[in-house]
Amino acid sequence: MSDLVSILIPCHNAERWVGQAIESALAQTYALCEVIVVDDGSTDGSLDIIRGFGDRIRWETGPNRGANAARNRLLALARGEWAQYLDSDDYLLPDKIATQMRVLEECPDADVLYGLVTKEWRDGDGVNQELQLIPEPRDPWVLLARWYLPQTGGPIYRKSALLDVGGWKIDQPCCQEHELYLRLLKAGKRFVYCPHNGAIYRIWSGDTLCHRDGGEVRRRRRAILAAEEAHLRGAGELTATRLQAINQARFEMARLAWREDRGAALSIVQDILAADRRFVPLGNQPGGHHPPLTYRVLYRLLGFVAAETVAEQIHLLRSRRADRRRASA
Repeated sequence: MSDLVSILIPCHNAERWVGQAIESALAQTYALCEVIVVDDGSTDGSLDIIRGFGDRIRWETGPNRGANAARNRLLALARGEWAQYLDSDDYLLPDKIATQMRVLEECPDADVLYGLVTKEWRDGDGVNQELQLIPEPRDPWVLLARWYLPQTGGPIYRKSALLDVGGWKIDQPCCQEHELYLRLLKAGKRFVYCPHNGAIYRIWSGDTLCHRDGGEVRRRRRAILAAEEAHLRGAGELTATRLQAINQARFEMARLAWREDRGAALSIVQDILAADRRFVPLGNQPGGHHPPLTYRVLYRLLGFVAAETVAEQIHLLRSRRADRRRASA
């Protein structure tokens, strides 16, 4: 396959990381790559680092307009048939593009090839990594609902598919990949799974909207789930498995919201009831969401509030017992 891949790096105040991101793009073993960087109004030393790569990359700078505006500008600059996005604080493994392009040889009608991402973070013990698995069934509608489709660096996109849906949504402050995935799926674009780990997603700061404003993230995700359900119902494609996935995602959102905004939690539960009054949460779900059997029985018999109230009391009793054991040790 001789298709050019454009590796597209938006940057805003990432002087600590952007050099490694660019180096990882230049180090790809797939020969037909171009690397393009758009500096989105950085006020630190990012632009000096970008300039230092000379003619090995293409780059431009301009005022700060936000990540999605920078991504769309990168798409306009791209000459490749395929687009690989890379946030400036993340990096790629050397064979990421080569491996995915080999998969595309077997799937020439693919529009989005999505692969595994490794989450990386630092704590007192040094650098930790965790591979973010993508469980079966790999129906992309189910994966979208369950938030299993990968972070920005995981997929490679056919450029024409992105252009067909209008690129990235400028006024989407969070859940940006997922909102894009939704529009691609609604447009009938074909998603193909690649069982390869090629992108590193670095967690290094809590000063992002996703970490600062859980309520906004919840509102945006809830809107995506509602739009997904409405589209699938209208198209006659809302299978039982897809509906269960949508409502399981809502249930997990409601449990998290219950700790900080009970009104929001109850509103999300109403979404579940409106979609399927017979819904019962599943146990043993990937990602640590394991409501025990007793909780699920209570949910089925008495509803969300009763199940949460009992769960809180059990947690409180266990905490008190643990405190007494520690006091007597």
